[in-house]
Amino acid sequence: MAVEKRRIVITGGAGFIGSTLAGRLTDQNDIVLFDNLARNTLKHTSLREHPNVKLVQGDVLDYEATRRAVDGANLVVHAAAIAGIDTVIKSPVRTMEVNMIGTANVLRAAKEAKVQDRIIEFSTSEVFGSMAYRVTEDNHAVAGSAGEARWVYAVSKLAGEHLAYAYYREFGLPTVTLRPFNIYGPGQTGEGAIQVFIRRALRNEPISIYGDGTQIRAWCYVDDLVEGLLLAMENPKAVGESFNIGNARAVTTIFGLAETVCRVLNSKSEIQFKPALSADIELRIPETKKSEQLLGFKAKVDLEEGIRRTARWYEEHVL
Repeated sequence: MAVEKRRIVITGGAGFIGSTLAGRLTDQNDIVLFDNLARNTLKHTSLREHPNVKLVQGDVLDYEATRRAVDGANLVVHAAAIAGIDTVIKSPVRTMEVNMIGTANVLRAAKEAKVQDRIIEFSTSEVFGSMAYRVTEDNHAVAGSAGEARWVYAVSKLAGEHLAYAYYREFGLPTVTLRPFNIYGPGQTGEGAIQVFIRRALRNEPISIYGDGTQIRAWCYVDDLVEGLLLAMENPKAVGESFNIGNARAVTTIFGLAETVCRVLNSKSEIQFKPALSADIELRIPETKKSEQLLGFKAKVDLEEGIRRTARWYEEHVL
């Protein structure tokens, strides 16, 4: 299946995932990137010069701007969000507003614009709480304790997920929710652990680990996520469903990740430990059988290869 001859609106289209997806779709589709440019990966790409790409600067909190952006769209990918634990802790109100009200605006706009093909909405693996081993899509979501900064992000994304399903159930809007598990790769900005570790390792600078480093994660390379996203955009079985997208084979502790980055990149960086910023996720590994059975999704890029690819990109574009 191929996504082609569509008008596709990507909110957060200038960001890491949005721009990576756009790069796969531009030659065969008309792409609208709707973004406030708070994190701008486009400056490292040629997307803005592509004749099939239109950049619309705007904010998902502005309903009228969002409504204009999705007008005439066949597909909407809602990737705009506040993410990253540092940002969430510093700006919990904005996190809640963007992730809840922004998602509500996109879904309402897509309904009014009569988007027919698909609305892809991103939730998060953090909805499964602090201990999530081989969790399935049907596992209970965990909201966490009120007042603990860590859970602001998960609660805001879970609300968006519920609203997306409500639009499907009540209005027949063709929504799909993806729950990404620790995505990394070329073009990532912000606070993702792998990109921070890689950038510091390439400069032989100290690598800081918050907490004791025993937290366990499954790391998924961005190209694998995009493959899953493309399958969800085309497969009719995806409508009204949520899917875990991750790589359960690429599992390591945070300390193990830092060691692997240093070994793969032959870095002399010293690994340092610092106090945890907030409550943490101790274990997060997905079960992806539903994605494999319904969509045909299977992650392919192993951790060391993903680190090498990501490091090459940062050497060429950032350092």
